[in-house]
Amino acid sequence: MGIKDEMQNKAQQTKKKMQGAKDEASQRASKGRERSEEEMRRAQQEAQDRMDMDFDA
Repeated sequence: MGIKDEMQNKAQQTKKKMQGAKDEASQRASKGRERSEEEMRRAQQEAQDRMDMDFDA
């Protein structure tokens, strides 16, 4: 193999690693958003429950 081939192989490997890291970061960000939305829904439900309890009392 020539130097040019080696450089192309290294470039392709680097691209694959970068794409993998990008995909992983995207997944983590997505999970973070899902968790935040779930926490927000839970907080809203708890607030609604408290309002209902106050109204009933």
